[in-house]
Amino acid sequence: MIPTASIEVQIDKLAVRDYVNKKIEEEVKQALWFVDVKRLAELTCMSERFLEDEFLSDPRMRAIEIKKSRKRWYPAQSAKEVILEITNEW
Repeated sequence: MIPTASIEVQIDKLAVRDYVNKKIEEEVKQALWFVDVKRLAELTCMSERFLEDEFLSDPRMRAIEIKKSRKRWYPAQSAKEVILEITNEW
């Protein structure tokens, strides 16, 4: 009879939970249709003021802007592409 080695696997439940939560958050971000200035600030880790000065006044961002009264939204994917385009020019 051949002896078999027993393998013990330890699962870090907190690490698994963090990983799952991170993946869920990434999927939710991908599902966004529109973002406002506040959400753009959260997603980019930039202040609203900086976004206003550096991105939102750019004609490319104004071209995708959706306005209703004083509220402004941007299609999430288009905004991401424009912001990447602008930052690549820095």
